[in-house]
Amino acid sequence: MGVLRTVGRGMIATLFLIAGVDVLRHPQPRAEVAHDTLERLRSAVRVVPDDVTAVRANAATQLVAATLLTFGKAPRAAAGVLAASLVPTTLAGHAFWTFDDPAQSAQQRAHFAKNLAILGGLILAALPPEEDG
Repeated sequence: MGVLRTVGRGMIATLFLIAGVDVLRHPQPRAEVAHDTLERLRSAVRVVPDDVTAVRANAATQLVAATLLTFGKAPRAAAGVLAASLVPTTLAGHAFWTFDDPAQSAQQRAHFAKNLAILGGLILAALPPEEDG
């Protein structure tokens, strides 16, 4: 089971490593998508940085956590951090219910569902081994 757990964690982490590097290099498209959500958050919290800094901070957090998960260093905590970061990313980036165009809505719904599946994998990765069932 240890080998499968290690391989599975690395597979989940790969997504965050690739996306994290891409967002750090090219943050503007993600910042534009996140803008409305970040504005709502700013009105409530007032400490949220500008859009580009916020998406880069999220990407950096995901890179660090994914690296830890890949190398098995605090893997349960790393999976928890990735799961926590994936929720707002999914809600802000794949709000399929906001699209009038059926094709765009369907595409975003598929991405939303994919992220839910990844979230499920992260939750499993965060569980202690004795809870595997």
